[in-house]
Parts: sequence; C-alpha cells; structure tokens
Amino acid sequence: MAQEGGLMSEYHVPVMLKECMEGLHIIPDGVYVDVTFGGGGHSREILKNLGEGGRLLAFDQDEDAKKNIPNDDRLTFIDQNFRFLKNYCRLHSAMQVDGILADLGVSSHQFDQPERGFSTRFDADLDMRMDQSAPITAKEVIASYSEEELHRIFGMYGEIQNAKSLARTLVTARLNRQIDTIAEFKEVIKKLIPKGKENKYLAQAFQALRIEVNQELEALQEFLLQAADVLKPGGRLVVMSYHSLEDRLVKNFIAKGKFRGELEKDFYGNIQRPLDAVTRKAVVATDEEIALNSRARSAKLRVAVKL
Repeated sequence: MAQEGGLMSEYHVPVMLKECMEGLHIIPDGVYVDVTFGGGGHSREILKNLGEGGRLLAFDQDEDAKKNIPNDDRLTFIDQNFRFLKNYCRLHSAMQVDGILADLGVSSHQFDQPERGFSTRFDADLDMRMDQSAPITAKEVIASYSEEELHRIFGMYGEIQNAKSLARTLVTARLNRQIDTIAEFKEVIKKLIPKGKENKYLAQAFQALRIEVNQELEALQEFLLQAADVLKPGGRLVVMSYHSLEDRLVKNFIAKGKFRGELEKDFYGNIQRPLDAVTRKAVVATDEEIALNSRARSAKLRVAVKL
C-alpha cells in the first residue's frame, strides 16, 4: 500500500483506521495529536478530515519516521517520545487539544530492519531501541540484570511460563561468554523452548526485552496522565494496544483516573476521574481486517472523552 511522498509501503497498514477516526470524532478546525506517527498512515487520515484551520502535532522518536512526513503546513512533527507530550504541546501553543491518538504497536518496518534487533528472523546485535540514542540495549539488559530482574521482565512483560528457568539459564551462560547477538541468545536458551512453539516463545522473550529497553509501560503511564491534562473538555483519547499489560493500564486509567487501587470519590460521592469511556468494551478488528492484516488480531482500541 504505497503512498505518495513517503515509505508507507515499508511501514504497516494502519490497524482499525476507520474506527480510530470515528473515535477521534474530528472537527475540521480542531487541534489533534498523533503520538505514534510511524509510517504516517493515521496522521494522513486525520489531515484529510481537517479543514484549513485545523492543526496536527505528530510525535515519533524513530529516525526513519521522518522520511514519511507529508508536506502539509498544518502538521508539526516532534522528534520525541510521547512521554513528553505536555511539554511539547505547551511549546507549540497547543495546551488544550480536541483529540489524541496513540497506536502502541511496533511498526512492521522496524521488525523488517535486521540491524535494529527487533526480529527473531534475522541475526543481529541484541539492540531493540526505538530511539537509537537511548542508553541501554537488550544486550546490556541480558549482561547486567540480576536473575530476579530477568525473571520479572520475562514473566511480566513476556508472559513466559518458564521465566525463572530462562533467567537462571542466561545468568549462568553469561559467566562463560557474552551474549551479544540474536543467534547467541537463541543458542543459549534453545533447550528451554517448547517443541513446536519456537516462534511464539521467542516472540514473547523479544517482546519482554523490547518493553524493558524502551521503558514502554512507564512511558505509557506518563503519557496517559498528561493526555488527560492536555485534552479540552469533550476532547477524545483514542488508544490502540497490542499487549494485555498495556490494555490493562489504559482500561484502568479510563475507568478510575489511575492505574491501581479503587475508584476515588469526593465528599458527596461524586466519582473523581478525568475521562469517561465512550465504548464500554474494547473495540476489536473485524474478521475481514484480520484476514488482510494479521497485526490487527491482537489490537484492542479504547476510546474515552474528557469530562
């Protein structure tokens, strides 16, 4: 699906594009933020729905995303992680916006670049940084984290059944050799991988490392708290997640205005939270879309409105 003036074909086709636009409920002269620009698919669609007076701010920290910026005066590109949403909205005089969109999936373009170390299909250094200037790589996580820390990230972020054994195996193996590449990592852990489940197991292990390296869950929590402040009353938040931990954070924040604990009420029993769910349950892709785009299978879309 090549698009003019960009590398859209190398990036993923946006998941649930129609549902995302419906969720944003775009007003032509509104101000919108796409915090995960990537291939620019969602941003282009937002621009199509905006009039001349509309504005779009787009965030992405991946160098390659810059190649996809459309030539449009209404768009401001911000080369930053979305955890700095509030600062950059203030900097660009957009302190109250009409809608914010986040698609938390890693683009297939990143997976297809062997040297980035995201994919189990290629051999490369264990890198996995979304932001190439970030300090810590997957190689350093494996080399320096304690057995307890490795157990936690593989168990929590990868939902790997034998996470404890995996952590112990890595800690033992690194006493004798460095584990620098994807091939070395696979070699060290091959006895732990259930027969016939190789791809799934490796995908879960890689996901765990990627989430840790990029501090994805911490960034998501910071982003959600700031999104609630940046939205104007009646503004929409649209978040698409692909992992149960991400979806739980989004769901809890929309329901309670926080990530853990009970819903808070004021002295009169009124609920204290900044957002209200527009859809009671997460929106999922249609069977037709999943048949065309396998990435859509795990996607969950949640839409909320600022109270």
